[in-house]
Amino acid sequence: MSEQPTPASVPALRRSILLHLRRSGPSAPDAIAIALNASRSGVTHQLRALDSAGLVSRTSVRHGVGRPRHLYDVTPDAQDLFPSNYDGLATGLLAAIMEVGGETLVEDVFTARSRQAETRLREHFAASLPAGAPIEDRVRELARVQDDLGYVSEARVDGDGIRLVEHNCAVLDVARGIPAACRAELDLFRRVLGVDLVRDRHIAAGDRCCEYRVVGRAEA
Repeated sequence: MSEQPTPASVPALRRSILLHLRRSGPSAPDAIAIALNASRSGVTHQLRALDSAGLVSRTSVRHGVGRPRHLYDVTPDAQDLFPSNYDGLATGLLAAIMEVGGETLVEDVFTARSRQAETRLREHFAASLPAGAPIEDRVRELARVQDDLGYVSEARVDGDGIRLVEHNCAVLDVARGIPAACRAELDLFRRVLGVDLVRDRHIAAGDRCCEYRVVGRAEA
């Protein structure tokens, strides 16, 4: 399976075609070429590439005699290439929750989200690690999970102890405005690792990373 293209990796004409199809709906190559002031051969070449990547679909429409006309349209897989505002949505929803129920309700929301994440992490650990795995291995596995979620994470195990370091905050806009988000993350890590953690550095407070230090072993 080919790798899904990112917005920055999509050539300009290909992106213009996708935007045109999103605005105008199913279109023939000739119509697309006219709308974009591009050559038909160039448009056709890019449509073939988009079709192969699963980002557009092609249907055939007959009009009387002669060859059918091919119409192209975007597929659901192309959605990630269009602008989104999930951070704005999340921030707006949290502001609405705050207005309706105050800080207590916001805390309850993040507590519930943390419990859901805990269930998923425990299931992941059970499938990925042997029973009784040492804390070093659990921190490394948590770092891998967080890295997959966009936190650019790593585990550091050396003479200074055991640390989980997140070089990016994937929810920074939320974290800056809602302290409950960061408290919930710290509590989540303590529960799934079974140790006491201290956060020595904090991106939302202006540091370059979030750094969690293990200060207590799990109980036997």
